[in-house]
Amino acid sequence: MKTVKTLQTRRLTLRSALPQDVPAFFAIMRDPRAMRHWSTLPHASIEVTQDWMEPMFDPPGQGFEWVILLDGSVIGKAGGYSLPEVGFILHPDHWGHGYATEAMQAIIPELFACSDVPALTADVDPLNSGSLAVLAKLGFTETHRAARTFNLGGVWADSIYLSLPRPGLAQSARAD
Repeated sequence: MKTVKTLQTRRLTLRSALPQDVPAFFAIMRDPRAMRHWSTLPHASIEVTQDWMEPMFDPPGQGFEWVILLDGSVIGKAGGYSLPEVGFILHPDHWGHGYATEAMQAIIPELFACSDVPALTADVDPLNSGSLAVLAKLGFTETHRAARTFNLGGVWADSIYLSLPRPGLAQSARAD
């Protein structure tokens, strides 16, 4: 089993997922607002959330995800399930307070330190202005776009692809 250490930010605690987190994540994953730009429809049952979380209890060798806690309560998750791609989701009650940015600012250095990926990537629905703003604050830049990349409930969504180079890699590439 991979051990993911706990990270502490000014306001948040970031730690590995635990089975007792399932009800809190079900509250997030069943909320249509939280799932509006996610890659699956809202979870219909707690069993769906349990199945979705199973890989987080024993993260695969290439993935690093952290549960985000505020004052001891689960408010979301962030990290990279399948590097180099990263992502985050928060309960809508906690949007707009800078928590995703704060969490990712702590997680990004860990992802680069524990992997050899040359860059982190993100795939975002162009209508998800909140996530795009967070990623821009973190230094991600757009690499390209694609139309009709996934279909949820009969509705097609497009994608904006973004990238954040490993620190030092962009400078050394320019020097060559």
